[in-house]
Parts: sequence; C-alpha cells; structure tokens
Amino acid sequence: MFKFDMANNNVKNDVLSGITVALALVPEAVAFAFVAGVEPMVGLYAAFMMGLITSAIGGRPGMISGATGAMAVVMVALVAMHGVQYLFAAVVLAGLLQILAGVFRLGKFIRLVPYPVMLGFVNGLAIVIFLAQLGQFKVFDTSGLQVWMTGEVLYLMLGLTALTMAIIVFLPKLTKAVPSSLAAIIVVTGLVHGLDLEARTVIDFVRDMLPEEEKATATLAGELPSFSIPMVPFTLETLYIILPTAIILSLVGLIESLLTLTLIDEMTNTRGRGNKECIGQGVANTVNGFFGGMGGCAMIGQSMININSGGRGRLSGITAAIVLLGFILFASQLIEMIPLAALVGVMFMVVIGTFEWASFKIIRGVNKEDAFVLFLVTFVTVIADLAIAVIVGVIVSALVFAWKHATHISAKSYTDKDDWKVYELDGPLFFGSVTHFKEIFDPENDPTDVVIDFNESQIWDSSGIDALDTLADKYEAAGKKLHIRHISPECRKLLRKASKFVEINVNEDPRYYVASDELG
Repeated sequence: MFKFDMANNNVKNDVLSGITVALALVPEAVAFAFVAGVEPMVGLYAAFMMGLITSAIGGRPGMISGATGAMAVVMVALVAMHGVQYLFAAVVLAGLLQILAGVFRLGKFIRLVPYPVMLGFVNGLAIVIFLAQLGQFKVFDTSGLQVWMTGEVLYLMLGLTALTMAIIVFLPKLTKAVPSSLAAIIVVTGLVHGLDLEARTVIDFVRDMLPEEEKATATLAGELPSFSIPMVPFTLETLYIILPTAIILSLVGLIESLLTLTLIDEMTNTRGRGNKECIGQGVANTVNGFFGGMGGCAMIGQSMININSGGRGRLSGITAAIVLLGFILFASQLIEMIPLAALVGVMFMVVIGTFEWASFKIIRGVNKEDAFVLFLVTFVTVIADLAIAVIVGVIVSALVFAWKHATHISAKSYTDKDDWKVYELDGPLFFGSVTHFKEIFDPENDPTDVVIDFNESQIWDSSGIDALDTLADKYEAAGKKLHIRHISPECRKLLRKASKFVEINVNEDPRYYVASDELG
C-alpha cells in the first residue's frame, strides 16, 4: 500500500481537497439516485448529509461518504413497489441498526477480514469504478437507445480524458500548491468552454436520464433539505415491509465503510476507530431519512481522491459537503458545465491508484488457497456486490483454514514404565480435525490404562469436547481406564462423560477458553 506523509495535514490541503471531492461527488450522486429510482436531488442531499455528518463525528478523518451504488441497488425494489417515503423510513431504520452496531462495539470484527479478502475487495472495487466510467462513453441515438460514441465525439472524449490524467500525473512534479485533480478539472473545463468544444457536460448527463418533457428544464439547483417524518403508516405491516431492506442497507453500508476505513488506515499509516464510524454512519443515515436523502456509506473512489489530493483531516470531508451544498444552492451552473471527460479522467486515476498491482507479485509468493480467495472476492465484487463478496470471501477463507488444519492434529504414542500407553497430542482439536482425532486411537487393542496428554494441544470448540466424551465412552465400554491430562478448567467444566477421567494438576494445566454457548 502507498504511504503518505502526515506532516502535510493542514487547512489549505483539506479545503482544496474538499473542493475537488465536491466536484467528483456530483455525477455519482445523480447517477446513483437514478439507479435507486429517485429524483437527482435526493442523491445530492444524501451526498451532502452523509459527507458532513460522518466527517464531523465518524471514526476516520479523511474518509468521504455519500450516496453509493452498493446501497442504491438494494433500494430499487422497495422504491418501485412502495414509493420513496418507504425508502426514507428504511434508511432511518438502517441508521438506527448501524448506531446499535457501534454501541455494541461490533466494528472490531472488520479486523477479522483476511488479507486476501481485503486485496480482492480493493481490486474488485477498482474494476467496478472503471466499468462505471465506461458508461460515460455512451450516448443516446435518435431512437432513444444507448450506443457507444464514435468519430469526433469519441476522439474528443478520449483526448480530454487523457489530458486530465496527464495533468494529474505531471503537475505534482512542478508544484503541489494546488491538488492536481482540482487543477485538471479547472483547466479542462476552461479549455472546453474557451474553445467552444462539443464535449458532454454534467448537465448533459442529467438530461439523458430524464424523460423527454423534463430535459429542457433540467437543473441541479435546489433548496436546503427540510425536516419531514417519512409519510408511512406506523404499523407492524410497515415494519415488515422496510425491515429486510433496512437490515441489508445497514450491513452493506457498514461493510463498505469499515473496509474503506481499513484501506485508508494502511495508506496513511494511521488508525481509524471502527465503532465510532459505525455510529457516525448510523447518525448520518438516520438524519438522511428525516431530511429526504437516500442515505449512503463510505465511497472508496472519492476517499482516494481526497487522500491523493492531500486531504487528511475532518475539514476535508466537511468542506466537500459544504461546497457541494453551496453548488446546489447558489452555483449549480458551475457544476453543470464541468465536462464529463474531466471527471472520468479523475476517476481513471483513482482506479490506477486503488488497484493493488502488487497483488500479481504477491500471488507468486502466497499459497494457491489465498490466490483463489483473492480472485474469488474480486470476481464476486464485480458481478454481484461488495457485501456478498466479503461474506463469501470470509466464509471460504474460514473453510480453507479449517481444511488445512483438519489434518494438523497428530499424536506420538509410547508405553511408559507402568505399561500405560501415552498419546501426546499435537495440534488443535476442533470440528475440522475431529475425524482425524478419532482415527488416532485404538480402544480395542490399547492396554488397560491409556493416557491422552493435551500439553501440546488445545480444544477449540464444542465439537472437540464431544469427540473427547465419545472417546471416553468407547474406552469405558471396552473395560479400560482413560487418563486425560493438561486440559483447561473450562474444558473440564464442559466435559460430561469424560470429566471423571481428567487428572487435575493445578500447576501444569493450561488455561484457555472454548467456543461454546455454555461459557458465553
């Protein structure tokens, strides 16, 4: 991961970076609003409120939140079937669930996401961002169908995109006084309008999304969002309608936000606060529902723009939100005139900076299981969504871990001076290794006294406890005495049948806990 010098964290960098982010927020907020089936202003309000609140009270300074595609796709069915007011109610409930996640300190579990899953998440999102930008290279033909650009229109789009990327790459070599992304947007916008080039702008993008009768009056101008309780019946039937969507929204939002937080932690060599971020995201979504926004979560693309432009503190996100609101209220014409090519160029640079190119080298050095998980998470992120990809990745990683450790349990056996057979176990005893554990012993042919020594082994879960109880039954049925040494007091507490065979040595017996509801 890239490292950044935190000494450059200052007001100027945060403010200029925030302005850059505000410009990049507009087209995505509008696009995701259309994906969810709501008005563009609902997406812009969401970008403003999510950005302001999470930057002010969240757990990761420098991270940008707003309306996102991952959450927008979850909203489509609810909006289509019940209307936007039910969406607002669902967003409020999702926010409350996220607040509870923070209060109960569930944010720490994101640290359990394996490294290959994290790499797959980063690479998958980079590909998703790239594919999303390709949509800007399409136009509507006379029949109303979207087709790829051709001829001079395409060449102009490619040229302006390349110019934007070149400015972002080479300007920092000359000066770092202004974020290169902001400078690129300003230069390309001035060039397009100064030379009167026929380039598509943000307002063209908005008009393409609207019905024909609304195109002429399309604008991104708006008013301050106002407080309003969602107009839905306060009944159990309403709860039944919105609860499934609210749960999915809360999970998707937290997973994407906490993984983005972890990524920024690594990039900036700092540590965000996961539980505080859960509460910040929850408060922001709750406020969204009451002020007519579609909610959202952390945005990896805009967060990367912010970090790469020098934004480190809370002021960068707050500036982005306030500038965005300022554009909506007072200067919508300025954002409407920005060429889409400039924003596409900025996002292409985000893709290049976000994709973990080193993963290709890492794959050569890691085992094939980790490589499989990395590619799996990347693939699922692209074809499905982030939440499903991360859940699949964690489950597969856990199964791979269990499979690899299933045969790690072994035993050295010998006969001591009293003619007792001693089995010295080595390796974990858990659900994955139970079958191999049972194959180690021979109750029929073993001598009268048998010792199982757990000095180099541990019982990890209730499956291991049950396997030990079952083995004790077999030795007792064969008329033989089993001696169990060096297990923890917690294991002795959970053993039902084998507990009478445990030899207690207070000084030598270990102390560790077993995954069991009884001890929970």
